[in-house]
Amino acid sequence: MNNLFHLAFPVKNLEDSRRFYGEILGCEEGRSSDEWIDFNLFGHQIVAHLAPEAAGVRHRNEVDADHVPVPHFGIVLPMEEFHSLAERLKNKGVKFIIEPKIRFQGEPGEQATMFFLDPSGNALEFKAFADFSLVFAK
Repeated sequence: MNNLFHLAFPVKNLEDSRRFYGEILGCEEGRSSDEWIDFNLFGHQIVAHLAPEAAGVRHRNEVDADHVPVPHFGIVLPMEEFHSLAERLKNKGVKFIIEPKIRFQGEPGEQATMFFLDPSGNALEFKAFADFSLVFAK
C-alpha cells in the first residue's frame, strides 16, 4: 500500500461541509461524529473538524501574478482528470477565486491550477502536470 496523506482542517458547519465535499467534490464519507467527518479525497484522508473560529483564508501571497490564498490544500492530478474536474465544478456552480489556468508556462514547473473555497472559506487548490516527474522541478 502507498502512503496516504492525512489532513484535519477547521470548518464552520458540518452539514455544509458534508454537502460540499460529498456532493460537489465527490468524496466518499467515512467515519463521523458530532464534531468531525472523514472524507476520501482522491484516496487521501481529510477530516473536517467543527472549529468555526479557525476556518478560512488568513493571508495571500503573490504567485505568478495571482494572489494565492494561505492556507490551502488540494491534490495534484493527471492533466485529463484536472480538466474533467474543472468542468464538473463549473457545471455545479462552484465559483473560482483563481480560474483554471496554466501557471509557469514554458518553465520547468509548468502546471494547471485552480482555486476555490469550501463553504467555510477554506481554500482548495487542484493542480496538474503533463509530466509528474516535474512536480518538484526547479
